[in-house]
Amino acid sequence: MKILLVGASGVLGTAVAAELGARHDIIRAGRSGADIALDITDAGSIRAAFEKLGTVDAVVSAAGKVKFAPLAAMSAADYGIGIADKLMGQVNLVLIGRAHLSERGSFTLTSGVLSHDPIVAGSSASMVNGAIDSFVRAAAIELAPKRINAVSPGVLTESMEGYGPFFRGHEPVPAARAALAFSKSVEGALTGQVFSVL
Repeated sequence: MKILLVGASGVLGTAVAAELGARHDIIRAGRSGADIALDITDAGSIRAAFEKLGTVDAVVSAAGKVKFAPLAAMSAADYGIGIADKLMGQVNLVLIGRAHLSERGSFTLTSGVLSHDPIVAGSSASMVNGAIDSFVRAAAIELAPKRINAVSPGVLTESMEGYGPFFRGHEPVPAARAALAFSKSVEGALTGQVFSVL
């Protein structure tokens, strides 16, 4: 399969590339240092990337950022960061990419554990992750025979140095284990699913 992997240089993206790259042709995409430049916050950048690539068999997103801060310190603009980046960035990958996806191709987006297990200072991540999960379930109804799923990992073991204080009591997930869920989505037959990796 020809797979576009967005966010390939991150911790999760690197693990996904290692897992799927053993069997498939991976095109690494990101803002810098990738096979192809792609900024998910810029619809023009997404269009340009797909026009260069032509048809792909799968689009995998391991990209997207949100702001972590206490609710009392959050503004509408702060919530807008996650909405424009992690949420609409991934939604736009689907809206623009569907015309470039093979007939039975798939999209795999990334949400996260905070959609159903919130933490202090994580209200933006909870909101965005929940929206991604809901979008995937609804979009699957209309995308068939193309498929769409989300992977919802817990906090990654490799990210605990920075995020550990926010995730007290959470058991971290190795990125390589989270990457298996992306294989399940890309290489399996399910659609409209949220694969939790806890």
